[in-house]
Amino acid sequence: MSAETAKKIGPVLATFVVANNMIGSGFFLLPASLAEVGGVTAFSWLVGTLIAMALGGAFARLARQYPDLNSPDDYVRPALGRDMGFLATTLYWTSSWMGNNAIAVAAFGYLVILLPIDDSGSVRLVGQIVLIWLMFALNLLGPRSIARFQSMCVIFGLLPVVAVLIAGWGSFDPGIYRESWNLTGKSDAVAVFNELAPVFWAFVGLETGAMVAGVVRDPDRNVPIATIGGILIAGVVYLVSSVLMMGIVPAGQMAASSAPFALVAGQMFGPWAIPVIAAAAALKATGTLGGWMLVTGESGARAAQRGFLPSIFGRLRANGSAGWGLFIIALSMTVISVVTLAPTVSGQFKTIIEMVVTLVVMAYIAAGLSLLLGTRERPSTASDRVLGMLALVACGLLVWSTNVNILIGSLVIALLALAAYRGFGRRRKAEAPR
Repeated sequence: MSAETAKKIGPVLATFVVANNMIGSGFFLLPASLAEVGGVTAFSWLVGTLIAMALGGAFARLARQYPDLNSPDDYVRPALGRDMGFLATTLYWTSSWMGNNAIAVAAFGYLVILLPIDDSGSVRLVGQIVLIWLMFALNLLGPRSIARFQSMCVIFGLLPVVAVLIAGWGSFDPGIYRESWNLTGKSDAVAVFNELAPVFWAFVGLETGAMVAGVVRDPDRNVPIATIGGILIAGVVYLVSSVLMMGIVPAGQMAASSAPFALVAGQMFGPWAIPVIAAAAALKATGTLGGWMLVTGESGARAAQRGFLPSIFGRLRANGSAGWGLFIIALSMTVISVVTLAPTVSGQFKTIIEMVVTLVVMAYIAAGLSLLLGTRERPSTASDRVLGMLALVACGLLVWSTNVNILIGSLVIALLALAAYRGFGRRRKAEAPR
């Protein structure tokens, strides 16, 4: 084994990298959002996992074809051209920083339990904005500082929550679960289908196995294992936690809670457990927010270097942080916090994640088309076309289950972005001779 190979990671570690990138804010707040529908959403988790596996298979194949990829443009442009490469990269980046808002909602939803303040809409708004700008300030210290902070949050934030999941089955009441099976008044099939987009939020990040193919040993073999394995781990964790919590606390109480894990812990162990679990969940979600702001700052800088974003996003400070890009991202997140504010935490969270899923699915569609069509230098094989078609079917199901207004809004964003890119791109080209 060469020294270079020895530094790379194997299939087990790569699998947990993929799983960890998917187990985030959805773990802490999706149970409350899904409680409005009922226990029938267990089938939404099963279908969502299958959809994620179809998309994961497509990305694993793309990683084999483009082992050094670090942006959607790397695999979209060869098959679909620069315009589609721009759209896929920009929509993916936009979905990333908008998704940070959902993480801020989850973090403050738990943090508010620990503070001597009420849970009114104005308080939640101010709290989310403060968290966003605190993580912006921490990111200005550089990637090393935010990585240390995130590592601490993962270690101290997850352990108490894992304890709840392990001990919770002793408090599970099948009667409570049956009573809240389907609260929508619609058929089970309709209820399951309508929740596919919110559920899929949990699987955003499935493509990270392909993005880190360059640091995985024997990527042809291990990236597919890591991608599918990570998806299965995340799917099981989400399914088990959702079913468990809906069998401990009645759905009405769960849906109204800003901190469902803390609520369940209080039901199991008594009032003393509520602040403990709330602190752990708030810490984990805050660390996730800081880490993902780092990712969106870095990905914005790479997009600017490719000419997809204004050059200001590519300006890096001496410590490596994308200062101006992070400032614009934090400012944009502040606007999203204001316009998505809802009467309940779960309502605001659900609105944001549906917006994010719609945008990221548009980028996933480009991945499916790239496999389906291939390139002149690399024609698509029969298995490429099958994987590409499965990815497109999976994206179609997610689009079909999305709220129409959110879908239209996402299409408007995509068209405006493309128009601006083409318009300003032509202007720069025309002015170049001067």
